[in-house]
Amino acid sequence: MQQLKSGKFTWFDIREPNADDILKIQKRFNLHPLVVEEFSTPTLRPKAAEYDNALFLTIHVPLFDVNLKKTYPGELDIVITEDALITAHDEDIWQLTEFFAELKNDRKKRSEYMENSPATLLRFLIEMLLESCFPKLDHISRNLDHIETEIFAGNEKDMVLEISIVKRDILNFRRTLKPQRSVLESLIQRDYKLIDRELKPYFQDLIGTNIRVWNALESAKETIESLEATNNSLLSNKLDLTMKVLTIFSAVMLPMTVYSNILAMSADIPFGKSPHAFAIHTSAMFLIAIITFLVFKVKKWI
Repeated sequence: MQQLKSGKFTWFDIREPNADDILKIQKRFNLHPLVVEEFSTPTLRPKAAEYDNALFLTIHVPLFDVNLKKTYPGELDIVITEDALITAHDEDIWQLTEFFAELKNDRKKRSEYMENSPATLLRFLIEMLLESCFPKLDHISRNLDHIETEIFAGNEKDMVLEISIVKRDILNFRRTLKPQRSVLESLIQRDYKLIDRELKPYFQDLIGTNIRVWNALESAKETIESLEATNNSLLSNKLDLTMKVLTIFSAVMLPMTVYSNILAMSADIPFGKSPHAFAIHTSAMFLIAIITFLVFKVKKWI
């Protein structure tokens, strides 16, 4: 458990909270048992709940796994009291870690962000988490540009897996981000005791940032779906062309096969005793193949 003190309150950040950490926090701030329970159990959906002496929030932060190439939600539990901001998380939320270290090492920023109340720091914290989504969106945009280039370079088969990975990334990002808006709206619409009225315009601005991120995700979703449709169309066209070539080859070979089978059924093969019999029948089969090909050409089947 890390802590960062200012003149008016303290920020406690708990990574992988254990029973001792939770017990210390509960005794120090006299937290409601439901808040303590939330710290120790995963919460699938973002929420905001007010208790006698605290405001509890759960939000989910989109995190990226480099090895698996996928986005996944990292849960962040937040408690606001009159003299403390408490954050708890099981995952390593690097944005939060960097923000904590930045305030710890920079006295000027610490005094700026922590000079008023825990709710003010909460506003800066959520703003930082939302702003951290934009570099991830830029990464997705670069992947989309790469996929587009490869598709029109003739690498449609290789892009099938890449498209699936990016689609999963966008889907998980959307599933993580979409429910957050309801929490932000509750901070504006409801009169929480520990949220100053002067902060509501700032939380309204955070909703605007959330909408910007969501619109970028919607654009990425539409783009990847269009690229997938284009890729499938090109793959289908290539498959049709391959099937067409195989069909023409089979059709040209069929008369030659029939000719050879007829010769095999005959007891007395024409020109069978001629020293040029093989050349004669081979030439005949090739002539039949050429005639078949010309008929297909005249009929415009090829």
